Amino acid sequence: MSLLLPGMRRAALRLPTAPFICRQCLRQQPPRTAPSSRVLQSLARRQSVRYASTGSTTAAAADSLAAARTNASAQAAKRAWPETSSKSVAYWLIGSAASVFGIVVFGGLTRLSESGLSITEWKPVTGSLPPLTQEDWEAEFAKYRASPEFKLLNSHMDVSEFKKIYYMEWTHRLWGRFIGLSFVIPTVYFIARRRVTPRLARHLVGISALIGFQGFIGWWMVKSGLTDDLFAPGSHPRVSQYRLAAHLATAFVCYSWMLLAGLRILRERRLLADPAAATKLFAALKNPAIAPFRRSVAGLTVLVFTTVLSGALVAGLDAGLIYNEFPKMGLGLTPPRSELWDKFYQRKEDGSDLWWRNMLENPSLVQLDHRILATTTFVTILALFAYARTGRVAAALPRDARKGMMGVVHLVSLQVALGISTLIYMCPISLAAAHQAGSLALLTGVLVLGHRLRVPKSTLALVQKRVAAAAKRQ
Repeated sequence: MSLLLPGMRRAALRLPTAPFICRQCLRQQPPRTAPSSRVLQSLARRQSVRYASTGSTTAAAADSLAAARTNASAQAAKRAWPETSSKSVAYWLIGSAASVFGIVVFGGLTRLSESGLSITEWKPVTGSLPPLTQEDWEAEFAKYRASPEFKLLNSHMDVSEFKKIYYMEWTHRLWGRFIGLSFVIPTVYFIARRRVTPRLARHLVGISALIGFQGFIGWWMVKSGLTDDLFAPGSHPRVSQYRLAAHLATAFVCYSWMLLAGLRILRERRLLADPAAATKLFAALKNPAIAPFRRSVAGLTVLVFTTVLSGALVAGLDAGLIYNEFPKMGLGLTPPRSELWDKFYQRKEDGSDLWWRNMLENPSLVQLDHRILATTTFVTILALFAYARTGRVAAALPRDARKGMMGVVHLVSLQVALGISTLIYMCPISLAAAHQAGSLALLTGVLVLGHRLRVPKSTLALVQKRVAAAAKRQ
């Protein structure tokens, strides 16, 4: 019996336990998991955790890569030039043009009050401050006493009277410095921050250079009146009429450049905001009936500018102080032929320079030339106005162009009235300054009219691009 016990024990261990347990207890017991299945589940859980961590890492890397690309594209966009310039740039340009308009008028007042030759030195930096002590005023007055203007005109002047004309010229120069700084510094900022198109950036650099050149021309003009070798001995000291005309012409060009650049930005943005209306405007301006009128306005711009230059010669020669009547000049519509072509003004023995020197240096002929140019300008504008109101041109001309033409008629009528009044009353300061302001206002009107009759090719391309993009979205 003892020999059978070990075998019976081994057999009992190998028998299943289910026959010894009731079925109800079997149903209540949780199912047992084989050791191999437990290992597999553990491995699966570890693998899923590993895959989850790997997936989250990959997603984070993708997000960071997308953020880096977005940042890089934003930086590239900042470095890229825009298609259109900022509206704030347009307002700044128009404000700068208004400042130039003001300094032109104030410069006329400075010349008419005989204040332009009161400062006998050019100090672009240190000259920004006026004399601060009595000793400084005495030193400046001593320099002025050495000038021909003091010796021939103002020998009775004391320091208190000198201060009045000094401050006029000092204010004019300080205003010029302000225009230069208020234009050059924003130009650097707008170009560095890519707030302007490449084309406008070149224009801004050109205007900045022109402002600096204008300062040089101003001193070059004043210097001509500080010596007596440019005018006849004993005559009224004055600056060279050629240099005065160059100084005024540069100011007018600078003003026109600023104005047109600002107006172009505003118009471009307005057209891009409504491509449908812009397309209609382009179609209207392409009408062949408008082409002759557009060319006539361009020629009118040249005529107005030429008349302004002739007015500068009149001012430089004080030619407005003779023949103070209109429309006659003395006994007839023109002075005698011998007075108009006086041999006194020729420099060459063969007389080859007789005609052009009389036209530019003879006060009688210079005033006659200005009268002829002014009358021609007035008649031309009236003829253009009549042409714009008749025939095919009236039907094809846009509404804003018709209003611009009417504005030019009003401006030229006012300017003619101011010119005749200035002549008859022998150039009082108020009327003469108003006449100079009127010339710039008339040029402004003609420039605005020409601006409304043209659309730059770059603007046309941008509008067509917007129209195509809108068509694709639809």
